[in-house]
Amino acid sequence: MKRGGRVEGVAVLVMEMQRGVVGDLTKFPDLRAACERHDVVPNTARLLSAARAAAIPVVHCTAAFRADRAGSHTANCPFIVSLLKDPAHMLEGTPAVEVLPELRAPGDLESRRHHGFSPFTGTSLDMTLRSLGVSTVVATGVSLNLGIPGLALEAVNLGYRVTVVTDAVAGIPEDYARAVLWNTISLLATRATAADLAGTWR
Repeated sequence: MKRGGRVEGVAVLVMEMQRGVVGDLTKFPDLRAACERHDVVPNTARLLSAARAAAIPVVHCTAAFRADRAGSHTANCPFIVSLLKDPAHMLEGTPAVEVLPELRAPGDLESRRHHGFSPFTGTSLDMTLRSLGVSTVVATGVSLNLGIPGLALEAVNLGYRVTVVTDAVAGIPEDYARAVLWNTISLLATRATAADLAGTWR
C-alpha cells in the first residue's frame, strides 16, 4: 500500500550477497559467474535504490561462523561439513562476511545467522519485520539451490506474502536454477523483475 509516497507493509530481503559468497572473496566461483551472467548485482542495486526511495526497509540476511563454531550446527548437513573443512570459511568479523559495498546503504538493516540455510530460524528476523509492520517480503540474492527456497518457504509458513525477483536471484547449474524458479518458487511466491517492482514503487 502506498501512503504519502511511502510503500507500506513491504520489506526487501537480500540473501547472502556477501563478499565471501558472490564477491571478490568468493569460494563459489560458479555461483558468482551465474550472478554476473544475469546481472544480479546491478539489478539488485537498482531495486534497492527504488526501495529506499519509497521508504521500504532493506534487510541484508547474512551468514557467518565463529572461529570456535559456537552457535552453529556443523555436522548435520553434508554441505556444511564440506564447507567447514576450511577453518577460515566465512568467519565473523572478517571481510568475507561483509555485504557487497554496492548493495549496502547506511539505513539498511542486517539479520545475521550462524547456522542453517534460511534467514528466519534462530534469528530475530521475523520479530524485526513484524515490528516494521511488514506483511510482504521481496526476496533477492542467492541461492536458488538453498537460500531462496528456504526463505520463501519459511516466510509463507510464518504468514508473509512473498515475491521473488527473478532477475536478482541465481543458482547453479543454470537449468536447475530455472527449474526451481518455475517448479518450486512459483508454488510459494509471486515472481517479478526488478524493473517491474521499481516501477510499481515509483
